[in-house]
Amino acid sequence: MTDSHRVDRVPAGSDAASTQDDVSARARAEVRAGLSRVQKEIPPTYFYDRRGSELFEEITKLPEYYLTRAERALLQRWVPQWIPELCPRTVVELGPGAGEKTRIILDAVASRVGRAVYVPVDVSAEFLADMAARLAAEYDDITVRPAVADMRSALPLPEPLPRPWLVAFLGSTIGNFDTPAATRLLARIRERMCPGDHLLMGVDLRKDPAVLHAAYNDARGVTAEFNRNALRVLNAMLGADFAPDRFVHRAVYVEPAHRIEMHLVSETPQRVTIPDIGTITLRAGESIRTEISCKYDEAEVRRLASAAGLQLARWTPDDAGMFALALMRRAP
Repeated sequence: MTDSHRVDRVPAGSDAASTQDDVSARARAEVRAGLSRVQKEIPPTYFYDRRGSELFEEITKLPEYYLTRAERALLQRWVPQWIPELCPRTVVELGPGAGEKTRIILDAVASRVGRAVYVPVDVSAEFLADMAARLAAEYDDITVRPAVADMRSALPLPEPLPRPWLVAFLGSTIGNFDTPAATRLLARIRERMCPGDHLLMGVDLRKDPAVLHAAYNDARGVTAEFNRNALRVLNAMLGADFAPDRFVHRAVYVEPAHRIEMHLVSETPQRVTIPDIGTITLRAGESIRTEISCKYDEAEVRRLASAAGLQLARWTPDDAGMFALALMRRAP
C-alpha cells in the first residue's frame, strides 16, 4: 500500500468530457486485461477515490503499519544533512501523496538552498492544483509547477527546470512493481536525469514475515475495507456491479518472491457485469489480486539500480532494519 497511486480526476474546463472519456477508456482497457488473466488482477490505482485516500491515511496511523512512521523518521534525520551537499534547485516528486513527507524535503531546501522549483507528478489534475495552491501559500521561495502524468507509462515534465534535480520516489512505491516493471520505471527516471542529479527512493526492507502479515492484516480491519474500496471505485467509474461485501480481504507474504500480495477472495460463485467489458465469472474461493508490495535488501536494490543505469550512492537503513532510504545517481 502506498499513497502514490491515484484514480484520475478530471480538471474543470471545456474539455472535461473528452478527458473523462480518455480516463474511462484507459481504465476499461486495464481492467479488461487484468480480469482476463489466469490470476485475475486489477491495478492498485483503483484503491483511491476520496474514501480510499481517507482509509489509507487511517492505515498509516495504525500501530501495525510501520512503513510511514519509519520512512518519515529517516527523512527527518537525514534529509536536512544531505540537502546542502546535493543542493537541488528542482525537486521532482513522483506520487506526492498527502504532502507530509514533501514538507520535510521542502523545509530543508528552503532553509539551506533558497529559491527552488517543486514539481509534484500525479495522475490527478485536481489533486495537483489543490496541492500547488497550498504549498505556494506556505513557501515564498519555492515555485510549484505540477505535472499531470502516469509514471507507469511516461514522465513528461515542465521545461526548463533548473539543475541539479532531486527526484523523490517515496513510500516504497517501487515495491508495487515486479522486477521488470520496476527496472523500466527506474530507467525512465534515469533518462530524465543529468550528472549531478539524484534519485531519493524509500525502500521497505525484508523482515520477519509475522511483522509484514500484521502490517497488511490489521486487527481493526481498516486494510480490508481499503482493499474492498477498489471494487467500489470500479463500480462508480465503470458502472460495474461488484458486490464488495461478498469479497474477503487476504494479504499473504510470498517468501520466494519476497513480496506481500493483497487479494480479494470471492466468498461465493459470482457473476460481475462491467459495461463494455462483459460478464466476469468468479468461483467460490477465487481471488482478484489488487496489489503486490515487494520487499528488498541492499543487494537487490543495487541490482535494480544497475539494470536501470543507476548507481547506488548512499544506502541508509533505520536502526531497526525496517526501512531504508536509497540515494542514487546516473551510472558513469
